Amino acid sequence: MEELSWKRDGNVLTLAGELDGDTVQPLWQERVAAMSGAQIVDLAGLTRVDTAGLALIIHLVALARKQGSEVALRGASDKLQTLVKLYNLPDGLLPAFAS
Repeated sequence: MEELSWKRDGNVLTLAGELDGDTVQPLWQERVAAMSGAQIVDLAGLTRVDTAGLALIIHLVALARKQGSEVALRGASDKLQTLVKLYNLPDGLLPAFAS
């Protein structure tokens, strides 16, 4: 298992490692600070995302919107995009994935 790590660089929150049920807790606890002012969530460094990870991504987007900021998701893997499609999430719940 690969640990999840994240860092803020200006308005970009970069996630790396595995984002799953075993690793989401530390980021969940820091989610408000991690998302404060973030406009881009860079997912390119994620090696694995499960449903718990997807739920956290949805929550991060909602948190940014609550803070008055629209967020772009960048670098989502094909597997993550497929997971999103499989869940048939309501339109607008997540922003479109940017390359």
